[in-house]
Amino acid sequence: MTLPGTLSTDVSWRFPARREALKRAATVAALLASTGFFPRFSLALERPAFDATRLQEALRLAGAGALTESTQVSITAPDQAENGAVVPFALSTPLTGVQRLLLLVEKNPAPLVADFEVSGSVEPAFSLRARMRESCDVYAVALMADGRALYARKQVRVELSGCD
Repeated sequence: MTLPGTLSTDVSWRFPARREALKRAATVAALLASTGFFPRFSLALERPAFDATRLQEALRLAGAGALTESTQVSITAPDQAENGAVVPFALSTPLTGVQRLLLLVEKNPAPLVADFEVSGSVEPAFSLRARMRESCDVYAVALMADGRALYARKQVRVELSGCD
């Protein structure tokens, strides 16, 4: 009990709406996580292709067969990046039947940088920023439903390394 003219330190009665909103948000987040609605970030880190140290090994572990260069797959990146820690990339293809789009940086410690799973309801066009250790070729690889692996290549020069 507080005396008249003194301040109460118990503020729990003042914000019941905030507590209720936090409880509901936590419940919704738990439900979404249990249905698989959130992106599968943790699953991507468990894939052995991300642990590969050579380009060919990463492609093999990602499920790519023989590579075929294609003008239908495109990669956009700067010709020269001043800072290798934040190099912008864009991958896209107008082809139908694409299952996955991969971004690989040839001379990185782990060449596989990104692996995007594509469904019929998703347009196969993605943009991201990635690290590059040194100047090298960068590949966008489209893994098709019929087993083909189509790629585009771009040479990117790096002034300052973004990897240790």
